[in-house]
Amino acid sequence: MRSKMLLTYNLVPAAQDEYMQFMMNVFVPMLQRLGLENVGVWHTAYGDYPTRLLAFVAEDAAMRAALADTRWQTVEARLKQYVTDYTCRIVPNEPGFQF
Repeated sequence: MRSKMLLTYNLVPAAQDEYMQFMMNVFVPMLQRLGLENVGVWHTAYGDYPTRLLAFVAEDAAMRAALADTRWQTVEARLKQYVTDYTCRIVPNEPGFQF
């Protein structure tokens, strides 16, 4: 069975450039090395919702291993420097958009 990691947050406006560099050069590549596959990135343009939603999927065992890995904990802590209202949820993987 596969799990989906859903990350939601708002960007800190003053850190937007550093955030983009971090995401492209560090965060996404690290999650890929941990065995997670990026299946979507959404930006909220209107409404009272988190600005970003990222989704990654992996087999359940790979997801558990990734979450226990110190590399995940390190990049997650670094991500939190660029965002507010951060949440990370692990849910059963279902087709289509999940929030």
